[in-house]
Amino acid sequence: MAGAPARGLAAEAEIRSATLLPVDDQYVVNADIVAELTPLLSDVVARGVSLYFVTEFELSAPRWYWLDEEVVSKTLTYRLSYQSLTRQYRLTTGALHQNFSSAEEALRTMLRIRSWGVADRAALKTGRTYNAALRFRLDVGELPKPLQVSAFGRKDWNLGSDWYRWTYVAGRDSK
Repeated sequence: MAGAPARGLAAEAEIRSATLLPVDDQYVVNADIVAELTPLLSDVVARGVSLYFVTEFELSAPRWYWLDEEVVSKTLTYRLSYQSLTRQYRLTTGALHQNFSSAEEALRTMLRIRSWGVADRAALKTGRTYNAALRFRLDVGELPKPLQVSAFGRKDWNLGSDWYRWTYVAGRDSK
């Protein structure tokens, strides 16, 4: 079930596609995101400041009598850092890390989300319609405090996408 990005403020990142699929005993998200680091962000990470990027996923079930029921809310956090001794960029998520020769390679890996487990199979009811939403953004709150202040209101610090929304019917294959 393909969707479309919700229009809002202009974003430097764009979610090109996102799908929710049943795989074994869980539901997984696959997504393709397009983004580039601004020259300022490239310079900051090359000087040793870690950048944190967050991919957020929300799944809700519409209700006619009340607010939508929140079924799933997940985040996937990546830390992009530069290791000056090895002259490599490191992409870390949880306890896993991978090294790259350029920031662009690390970013490309981060922006291609595959098999991200977001819900148990039992969490969704077969035949029920759900509203899915996904977005990607730089977490400015994780920057050192002096950089947070300078980032406030500046477009070159703002890397993120609008919410990408689509409808999913549980129990149907959405390839």
